[in-house]
Amino acid sequence: MFEVFDVARGAGGVRGTMSRSDQDRFADIKATIARCRAYAKHLRDDDALVGMAYDAILRNLAVISEAARALSTETRDSLLDIPLASITGLRNVVIHEYFRVDKTLILDIVDQELASDSVQLDAQR
Repeated sequence: MFEVFDVARGAGGVRGTMSRSDQDRFADIKATIARCRAYAKHLRDDDALVGMAYDAILRNLAVISEAARALSTETRDSLLDIPLASITGLRNVVIHEYFRVDKTLILDIVDQELASDSVQLDAQR
């Protein structure tokens, strides 16, 4: 049933943890923010892609959260203007309490918060 997943894991089971630098994670966050903002235009229209765009945004918000959570403590401590606890908390709601997610709030996060976070990330790096 999950052949694709099994192939991704490889013959030896789950792949080892890949170590990524904070710079790589910043790049991941910025690219994912850009994708969320691009997908958001489909949520504003009566577009046939509304459902897919919404799902893609939720998934990408989870990716942003995971990348932010994995930043080194030193880097996290230096990013006082970015609400990292809120970002990582959003992942828990999106994944575990998906029924509480409000589309209007998600669009506001993409339009307001992610735009601001992206600018602040540029200033930090």
